[in-house]
Amino acid sequence: MRLSYKLAVPVATAIVILDQITKLWVQDHLILYTTHPVIPGFFNLVHVLNRGAAFGFLNRSDIQWQTYFFFAATALAVLIIFHLLRMARDDDKLLIIGLGCILGGAIGNLIDRIKTGEVVDFLDFYWKSYHWPAFNVADIAIFLGSLGLLAAFYRLRRPTSGS
Repeated sequence: MRLSYKLAVPVATAIVILDQITKLWVQDHLILYTTHPVIPGFFNLVHVLNRGAAFGFLNRSDIQWQTYFFFAATALAVLIIFHLLRMARDDDKLLIIGLGCILGGAIGNLIDRIKTGEVVDFLDFYWKSYHWPAFNVADIAIFLGSLGLLAAFYRLRRPTSGS
């Protein structure tokens, strides 16, 4: 087995487990659509469901196809991630870990979509009238993985000193 798989798959697995445990905790302990202040004026725990994607994109109850669309998009993303892992250099840990994070986040949200057609979101940050849409552990992993990919790609493009 390639080293890239040996590193990315455990990262993805850990993210899926953490994501699903936190979502189960929210479902067991917070009533749907309630808000529980953690840091007043800045951070709440909430229990909301999102049929759409990031920032509520396609989060509409009057359309039913978005679940299938996101299922297909996730399946395509997983295939692309495994292709990139197969092509990754073993020494490019940032790229491999980034891909593992994205993979874990995508699968974590996919599990929700398969179970209920909706994703559980629960982290709610705000400041005064500025409010960030609620998100979850899988979303954090996708975001951090994307930053890792950007940094890895930037490093690849940067000329080496002395060349």
